[in-house]
Amino acid sequence: MPVNWRVQFVGLIFILLATAMTARVVFLHIIDRDFLQGQGDARTNRIEKVHAHRGMMMDRKGRPLAISTPVVSIWVDPRQLDLQPATLAAIAGALGISAVDLNNKLEQSNSRKFISLLRRIPPAQAEPIMGLGIRGIYFEREYQRFYPAGEVAAHVVGFTDIKDKGQEGLELSFDQWLQGKPGEKKVVKNLYGEVVRDIKPIREAVAGKSLTLTIDLRLQYLAYRELKSAVNFYQAESGSVIILDVETGAILSLVNQPSYNPNNRKGLQLGHVRNRAITDVFEPGSTVKPFTVAVALESGDYQITSTIDTNPGFIRVGGKTIPDPRNLGVIDLGSVIAKSSQVGITKLALSLNEYDIWNMFSAVGYGQSLESGFPGESSGYLPNRRRWRDIERATFAYGYGLQVTPLQLAASYQVIASGGIKNDISMVRSEVGRGQRVISATTAANLKHMLVRVVTEGTGKRAAIDEYSVAGKTGTVRKVGKNGYEDTHHLAFFAGMAPAERPRLVGVVLINDPKGEQYGGGAIAAPLFSRIMSEALRLLSVPPRQYNEAA
Repeated sequence: MPVNWRVQFVGLIFILLATAMTARVVFLHIIDRDFLQGQGDARTNRIEKVHAHRGMMMDRKGRPLAISTPVVSIWVDPRQLDLQPATLAAIAGALGISAVDLNNKLEQSNSRKFISLLRRIPPAQAEPIMGLGIRGIYFEREYQRFYPAGEVAAHVVGFTDIKDKGQEGLELSFDQWLQGKPGEKKVVKNLYGEVVRDIKPIREAVAGKSLTLTIDLRLQYLAYRELKSAVNFYQAESGSVIILDVETGAILSLVNQPSYNPNNRKGLQLGHVRNRAITDVFEPGSTVKPFTVAVALESGDYQITSTIDTNPGFIRVGGKTIPDPRNLGVIDLGSVIAKSSQVGITKLALSLNEYDIWNMFSAVGYGQSLESGFPGESSGYLPNRRRWRDIERATFAYGYGLQVTPLQLAASYQVIASGGIKNDISMVRSEVGRGQRVISATTAANLKHMLVRVVTEGTGKRAAIDEYSVAGKTGTVRKVGKNGYEDTHHLAFFAGMAPAERPRLVGVVLINDPKGEQYGGGAIAAPLFSRIMSEALRLLSVPPRQYNEAA
């Protein structure tokens, strides 16, 4: 009897234990399941960021100017890393460095949780170390911006920072457009923070939108090559070249010297980053004389055949003597521009209302932003005085006392080339559109004829092209120093259009502070314009034409 009681008692104990365990299991799996699952997930499940690549930037023909390429960054947590010699040797071999250098780097930073080994390398280069499977080594897949045209298009495209945010150029202006939206995914990580398994995507990454520019990469290479050669040859401080499409106002090429390589910015000089064509201002000098003549023609008091007596070769205005290089005598308005007569334009300006000249300069774009889309675009300077002294009226009319950018100068000549229509200047293809009339078609045609004479018989002969007719104007101004205008430092520039009878392209060339005996726009900027424009017209398949004075 006692034996049976003990057996029954032990059996009852086992039954009670089994019942309790079953109840506990039921409780954990049914009643406490969500809590336990949540606690487990909290310790193993993580949300990982999925990088999205920026939109591509392309020229007008779809050639890439900026693309995002996949890269891998490698880092380690020294606390988790096996520091045995064999392990270090394997890692060092995969990285292409010595085991001693790797060990020194890890020992110097052994208190840190994160030590970068390699940043943004191609996936193929990362494969050897990824294949080692060593605990404590982590990999992050991301994207890096690459610029196929390098320094040739640097001032147009700009660059991004290490976080893929636009910092300069159109990368900055259109950062929101180009930016992608990163996604998220849920993953399982182990005790060491390594991803064991992808669970599910939470939000898909959305790539940035592409941007098509008006730039023609062929013209960009052409202008860059010629400008760099000229700046080096004349030992100039800097230079800029701009080419516009006459019909639309689109910027086909914009280059500066010095430039920089956006793919390798180590040791980058900040002065090289500046987009001088849209930020730097200068006094345009003789290149604004056609617009003063335009005011005279529009007034009705002058015709294209009107003459001005420039004898005896100089004029005194307000105690200041304004000379011509030689006495030109009695000349017509076309000769005033062709010979770049300071006396002629002074007499013309003093016969006109100074506010009419100011309004003309403003109408063609001086003193205001062109809203080209570039960050840091300068508006230039257009003085607006309540009272003008005679000397101010004269110097203003031939390009002193105001300041413009190379892009503004190109935009103003586009008005003449298009028959008096001011088009919006654009760098993005979708924004190209027609503008408004600011000069009558007749006046614009007369100005174009006069500018042809600059190249055929005046100061711009070296801008001529054998196969095409050219219209344009030279300019040479002294730079302003600490003590006023300097006699040994100059800006040389040329603004023109071709073919003259029906202009397709407008171009501006500026060379800042050339060294040597020759420093004028006719000697330096004009031949550079000729070389660039002749090749550009051929690349665009513009048929050669003989300029017809009656056109």
